Amino acid sequence: MILEIDNVELYFKEKRILNGIYLKAETGKTTGILGSNGCGKSCLLNIIFGNLKPKYKLIRINNKPILKPLYRTKTVAYLPQHHFIPNRIKVKTAFKLFKVSWEKFITNFESFSIFKNTNFNKLSGGERRVIETYVILKSDRKIVLLDEPFSHLAPLHIDKVKALISDEKQHKTIIITDHMYRHIIDVSDDIYLIKGGHTKLINNITELEDYKYLSLGAL
Repeated sequence: MILEIDNVELYFKEKRILNGIYLKAETGKTTGILGSNGCGKSCLLNIIFGNLKPKYKLIRINNKPILKPLYRTKTVAYLPQHHFIPNRIKVKTAFKLFKVSWEKFITNFESFSIFKNTNFNKLSGGERRVIETYVILKSDRKIVLLDEPFSHLAPLHIDKVKALISDEKQHKTIIITDHMYRHIIDVSDDIYLIKGGHTKLINNITELEDYKYLSLGAL
């Protein structure tokens, strides 16, 4: 599957946020989005998902224009920045709702086995993030959008989520953004930088310094 989004124009009141955006993602690759705070990374994911309507956009799947919001096609799963699973839901219930195996989860995240009957509001922010990211990645959707999946995660859990992304991309189209740019560089096959409302495909990571996203020597 090849997903393309093109010609995005997004304004908030009179301020232009995105203009002339192009991004291509495909099954077998993880596509990373980098950019400074407020540049429109989360907005772009919301536009792809379909819950933010820009002035203009064109979304294609396998070169076919998609005219209705992508979430209505039941092909996409979206991890927003905020916690999206209600506080009072038990962990085991979330796995049932997403039709994801609890048993397979705890073989990867053994320390979470004690949380099966725990409500989400009793978990730490990092523990919630691990579970939310896992059920989104393991859902039956063919397109996965991840916004800040590494936020609040312990280093061990970051490594496990990276491995999970690497496994799932074999049969899914994954688009990811995070302010922790090193993890995006590590996990991504293609990287786009949003700067000045435009996307720039990064062919060499040193271009991140050339475009002044990173300071010289940061890499």
